[in-house]
Amino acid sequence: MNAKLQWLRNKMSSLDMQGLIINNPINIRYLTNIDAEGILLLTRKENIYITDSRYIEQVHSTVTLFDEIIVYDAHDVSKDDYENFFMFCENVGFEEHYISYAKYKEYIRKFKINNFVETEYIIEKQRMIKDEEELKNLEKACEITDNCFKYILSYIKPGMTEKQIANEIEEYYKTRTDGLAFETIVLSGENTSKPHGIPSNRKIQKKDIITIDMGCKVNGYCSDMTRTFFVGSVPEEIKPVYDLVLKNQIQTNEQYKDGANTRLLTKMVENDFKLYGYDLIHSLGHGVGMEIHEAPYVSYQSDTQLKENMVVTNEPGIYIPGKFGVRIEDTVQITKFGCISLTKSEKNYIII
Repeated sequence: MNAKLQWLRNKMSSLDMQGLIINNPINIRYLTNIDAEGILLLTRKENIYITDSRYIEQVHSTVTLFDEIIVYDAHDVSKDDYENFFMFCENVGFEEHYISYAKYKEYIRKFKINNFVETEYIIEKQRMIKDEEELKNLEKACEITDNCFKYILSYIKPGMTEKQIANEIEEYYKTRTDGLAFETIVLSGENTSKPHGIPSNRKIQKKDIITIDMGCKVNGYCSDMTRTFFVGSVPEEIKPVYDLVLKNQIQTNEQYKDGANTRLLTKMVENDFKLYGYDLIHSLGHGVGMEIHEAPYVSYQSDTQLKENMVVTNEPGIYIPGKFGVRIEDTVQITKFGCISLTKSEKNYIII
């Protein structure tokens, strides 16, 4: 049995859970590499994947004998089969944050479950710590993102629209990766004051500020990087804000390490921003993996200790409505004594 499924079975045993139904496709891919519609059942003795005829060949080509997964075509599973899957299972787990109440009731009836119990994110918590293969995929995604950023700096010219630049980034990723990790954010001028603004038809001007938030996927794993840069020169009114954001981004990188507390890290940045009359209006960072936003979250509301081989972002930002905004973001790997920045693009004043 593969290591991730074996880990999950050991965890289930410690929680007195004899069975488990997994619906979240991200968790299914994490555990099995299966990227096809269906549900994963862990019964007392077997690992079972139920899909439909459209995906049977794809699933069979993914699983190996080592995975010890039995694949069923849903059309071939009888009412009695469903009722027997969890026979003699006192407690069966379900992903309470993923399935609907209607699905919850359906499963109790369909599988004849005695006691349906919440799993409390046990798989998502395990996903926070990346293994060697996951780290390689994340490193590759970040490397391609750095290369894309270098390319896009040479591509951008005054007169181009935000949408045009975003489309060019998407085309770059299409031929080199699984595609976008999220919808690319390209903002310019006063639009940069919107943290998650949508690229518009605004044209780049000869003296302008531009923010690009971009990322791709490699073998299902994401990258995330933001840079704020300038056309022609850096306006004097923006320099102090940029310097403050960059200072805090660098200082946070220095504090990111095994054992660091996410709430305290956020509070440090919030306090420094407030000294200059600014606020940190979004999280300082978030986990990155098979999802672009996943645990752990680095914010004032989160009280988590960073652990070795977690991969998180570091993205302080300041936004002045109607004027401009500055955000600088890297994806970093937590180590015992510090962090390794997986995105490596220049952060000092970038002028094109």
